[in-house]
Amino acid sequence: MSNVLSTRVDIALLGIRVDAEVKRVGGAGPSDDGHVLFQGQGAAIPLNPESPYVVTNGRLLLDGADLGLEVEPVRRPKFYDLETADGINYEKIAKLHGSNVLATTVVQTCVRYDESERCRFCSIEASLNAGLTIAVKTPAMLAEVAEAAYRLDDVTQMIMTTGTSNGRDRGATHLARCVRAVKAAVPELEIQVQCEPPANLRTITDLYDAGARSIGIHVESMDDAVRKKWMPGKSTVSLDEYRAAWREAVRVFGHNQVSTYLLVGLGEDPDEMVAGAEELIEMGVYPFIVPFRPLKGTLATDVDHAPAPHRDALYDITSRVGLSLQRAGMYGADQKAGCAACGACSMLKTAGA
Repeated sequence: MSNVLSTRVDIALLGIRVDAEVKRVGGAGPSDDGHVLFQGQGAAIPLNPESPYVVTNGRLLLDGADLGLEVEPVRRPKFYDLETADGINYEKIAKLHGSNVLATTVVQTCVRYDESERCRFCSIEASLNAGLTIAVKTPAMLAEVAEAAYRLDDVTQMIMTTGTSNGRDRGATHLARCVRAVKAAVPELEIQVQCEPPANLRTITDLYDAGARSIGIHVESMDDAVRKKWMPGKSTVSLDEYRAAWREAVRVFGHNQVSTYLLVGLGEDPDEMVAGAEELIEMGVYPFIVPFRPLKGTLATDVDHAPAPHRDALYDITSRVGLSLQRAGMYGADQKAGCAACGACSMLKTAGA
């Protein structure tokens, strides 16, 4: 397992050379990647033409040597060939993540996108400016695309995230409308929603009542100094507000149906990061460990020239958090839907969690 995890960490940082049919450019989260099956599990890997790792005939090679690991590109889904009655391609409304996850950003703008407030690793509006998506996805649009993806491509779960709005709900009200429409069209589809902690915690119950069964409330770091440096706008939402939202979300959605991103590579002390992850685990929240990626179009890359994390730090933190999750009996595969259930952007599933 350690050798497989070590290789999974390496390709997460160094990328691979592969003819990827499903890829993502720009956006709010991990992107500029190709989607593959790594040893049968979904993986979102940076596409790097200079990587020493190459995929040939379904095998992963390092400098020409077969590593004995199977890697297969995810095939382009059939629903990408369709468009709405008014001519909007389905791929601009929602994308395939991994092999069976439909993902969408229901509002592709963020109130915090001004340079003084923007999360420095985020490029949520880059894909919008490039014409790769549309600003607002309506409930009817999402229901139409979800039905097609479920019917044509065996999609089993859906992730709905959103840019933050000016409202007290921080965008959750529109999320709830979208969830309700998709569940009416495809009752079998499990849905995760993602948003900042709403000012009124009752909103969390509204999202559950709409039909979502997992929720991501993403903090990215449990270190306030790191948050203020990397997320100047978002850090104005205190960690106490996050903790209150997580506790309420666990009460409403259940133990291990709540998750949050923790990004490796923002300068946080590894021991403190693991301690923060263990606090989350004790609360019943799954800490989704993901490496920071230097992406074009982000302030971290274009202004800060911030490097990717060191592979030893990523391996160490992933291994330790993975063991803590195993001891707690918390596995991403047990979540109904969402990033932890998919696992493509993290190494935790390879670590046994």
